[in-house]
Amino acid sequence: MADRPEVLPTGAEIREDIDLNTFSDWHIIIASNRGPVVHIENSDGEVIQQKGSGGLITGLSGMLQYINATWISCAQTPQDVDFLEGDIPLEEANGSIHVKFINPEQAAYDGYYNVIANPLLWFLQHSMWNISSEPVIDHATWDAWENGYKKVNHLFAQEIVKAVENTGKKTLVMLQDYHLYLTARYIRDLLPKAKQPTILHFTHIPWPGPEYWRILPPTMRQGILDGLCAVDLLGFQTEEDGLNFIRTVESHLPRAHVKYKRGRIWYRNHATHIQDFPISIDVANLEAMRQDEEVIEQKKKLQKIITDKKLVLRVDRIDPSKNIIRGFKAFEELLSLHPEYQEKVLFLALLVPSRREVEEYKDYLDKIMAISGQINAGYGTSEWEPVRILVGENYKRAIAALQLYDVLLVNAVADGMNLVAKEGPIVNERNGVLVLSERAGASQQLAPGAIVISPCDIYATAEAIHQGLSMGMEERNSRARSLHWLIKNNDIYCWLKDQLHAIVEMSRKS
Repeated sequence: MADRPEVLPTGAEIREDIDLNTFSDWHIIIASNRGPVVHIENSDGEVIQQKGSGGLITGLSGMLQYINATWISCAQTPQDVDFLEGDIPLEEANGSIHVKFINPEQAAYDGYYNVIANPLLWFLQHSMWNISSEPVIDHATWDAWENGYKKVNHLFAQEIVKAVENTGKKTLVMLQDYHLYLTARYIRDLLPKAKQPTILHFTHIPWPGPEYWRILPPTMRQGILDGLCAVDLLGFQTEEDGLNFIRTVESHLPRAHVKYKRGRIWYRNHATHIQDFPISIDVANLEAMRQDEEVIEQKKKLQKIITDKKLVLRVDRIDPSKNIIRGFKAFEELLSLHPEYQEKVLFLALLVPSRREVEEYKDYLDKIMAISGQINAGYGTSEWEPVRILVGENYKRAIAALQLYDVLLVNAVADGMNLVAKEGPIVNERNGVLVLSERAGASQQLAPGAIVISPCDIYATAEAIHQGLSMGMEERNSRARSLHWLIKNNDIYCWLKDQLHAIVEMSRKS
């Protein structure tokens, strides 16, 4: 077994490490499409709060108990609309956060989210468009841009401006992801110079090179770049993403001046600093989940499925960028090239439905089921089903499965980070091997302990799985310890701390 980490910092130690006293006189405004909670009506007709999905609230909770903060997001349910605004207590922390929901008209939200953000920007930034035929930017797309994406970004800016004007404190605005590329420019336009906040924008998904941005018409492309160059600190998952952004600005934003060595863009008499901040996980919380009763029960159920076989595992959203079909084809190639694994290995896929309202996602699960059925028909026996797929959103089942893998396959064609690649090595109990795509952001940090593959090369992926399954225990132990150390020492609090330290340094130099 890999060595387990010592106890991680407490809230007070996190506070001291991040030097939150620096921000005690600030008001922090977080803006994202989805908020830290969602209100729903349960079977008894009671309105309850559920913690929002994603690691952002986890990363911020250690900080939010010490400072004044407001979180602005779009209402996701009728109950969110009814709640509208108020203080919400922080789980496992003292204090609360003030939450404000905005409620765009349905047509505006559909254009903003279901046409422009997903799929247009998502597919573009994951380099997934088949540009010989897609995308088709027609009148409906332009209407979604003008009356959806721009409109909702402006609504966010208006609410942020109200929050800025209602506080007498210095303000840090933390914008999140590709939904809000225009918001910073609108904030700058709505506020006088004396009241301008410090703006940080973090992009969670990849940023491709400048040639791919030619898919967008110049008006859209320049609008996005203009909005992001109104930011003070622009964060990306990897160094490559940041360099690609600077290259994109140099190619497509007239009158912008770039400094690659300094990671800086000068545009409209304003400096934007570019830096990579790889997002991560709450290691201590994840470690504790291994003792959760439901996790333990799920683990027992999975062990009955796995029996004495070696386990190849993947845990993914049903998203074309995750490259699930090629992963199965690689497993099929493994069984063909290395028949010694037949009846001795199981490929278990835990798949979470995603963006079912987006046309491009609707038939992806059918294609996944088809290739898995083909493998089971071609290689399975009455005693052995090579591929098992479990569909549904069950995080505790995923944590249970991650404890049991011999090989964890993460072969995304493009991924901002991929937190499964970080969760797995923390909870795994078998010194399992991580097979990791070079196109996943996690490879920047985790390559020393992983087997890195090109995601389109199913032969190399098959051989990497073979290498992981046949690897000697000494090398498995060494790789597991390396991954554990890298993840533990670059956790979610480091992601937050590094951004705040960068803001402090910028303030000192200004």
